Amino acid sequence: MPWRPLGELGTDDVRSGLEGKVVSQIELVRQGLAHLPAHASYTLITGILAREPLLAGAVAALANGAVEAFVRAAAIELPGRQRINAVSPTVFEESLDAYGDTFAGFDPVPVSRAANAYVKSIEGHQTGRIFLVE
Repeated sequence: MPWRPLGELGTDDVRSGLEGKVVSQIELVRQGLAHLPAHASYTLITGILAREPLLAGAVAALANGAVEAFVRAAAIELPGRQRINAVSPTVFEESLDAYGDTFAGFDPVPVSRAANAYVKSIEGHQTGRIFLVE
């Protein structure tokens, strides 16, 4: 994900961010339609930047917001009993060494909390939901 101030972003930066986080996950769902059973569950990942943008994080915020919008839209179009949700964590405790300064003031969460959200998404019965892990 390119982390650059808005004025320094180029078209390739935007494309790269969207391709890496948005298009890849949409493609996972699109290809899954033809191969997964009627009761399949898709769980995508977004992040807190969809709701709490940071300086130099415009592309990350865009990508996370796009994934969340896609989940809500896809939920009403999936065939059979297929479901789709997303997990949207804040910064993980386990990655504070690498990202702590970027997320100053954010309450970190353990990865295990995100894992629980994935279980809820996969094993539950809801669709079109964004499971916040904050």
